[in-house]
Amino acid sequence: MNARKRLPLRAVLSRGCLALLALALSGASAWAQDFQVRDNTGAALDDAVVYLTPEDGKVPAGRPAPASIVQKQKMFMPMVTVVQKGAAVDFPNRDDIAHDVYSLSDAKRFELKLYRGGSRQVVFDKPGVVTIGCNIHDMMIAYVVVVDTPYFAKTGGGGRGELPTVPAGRYRVAVWHPRLGNAPATVVGTFQLPGAAPAAPGVTVTPLSPPLSLVLPLRGD
Repeated sequence: MNARKRLPLRAVLSRGCLALLALALSGASAWAQDFQVRDNTGAALDDAVVYLTPEDGKVPAGRPAPASIVQKQKMFMPMVTVVQKGAAVDFPNRDDIAHDVYSLSDAKRFELKLYRGGSRQVVFDKPGVVTIGCNIHDMMIAYVVVVDTPYFAKTGGGGRGELPTVPAGRYRVAVWHPRLGNAPATVVGTFQLPGAAPAAPGVTVTPLSPPLSLVLPLRGD
């Protein structure tokens, strides 16, 4: 049976950079990767996206999971959604007024003309950050982060998230947060997930040395 090892990660959003430190990497054939994102004051950051892309470009075949962004109380819920390229996203309108949902982002330009009730659907077929608004209500904003990999996660309460099980291999790591606005996610480093699982309980685990340090430049603070 393949081993499944949890890897705690800690991300620190400091003045000018987002540093992601990988702790206690050890031998395994598949990994579940926990992480936490905090700012320079120690406060947890929700809605940060972290994703891993295989350097060899090989991703498992499969249909991308759909998603939904609800319009309610003149807001998009959730504000940040991450999907794999090719995923369909529904935009149900739960308000009793009409909305006109649109995006002018390079990764996806579209407009869902005025509709009240019901739902509309958009397929996101190009990687990138898509900023979404409403032509009627300027305060409404949401982001769809489209990635070309199934290995992604978004932080929730407490700035915590967990990447799905990731096979051994070499990966590029990218991070995005709403503070980046329209800027694309930035590749902050690469690392190797070893493929040799411990043969028996009690095997000494040796962390990679030095610890993986990943830096995401930000435009001001």
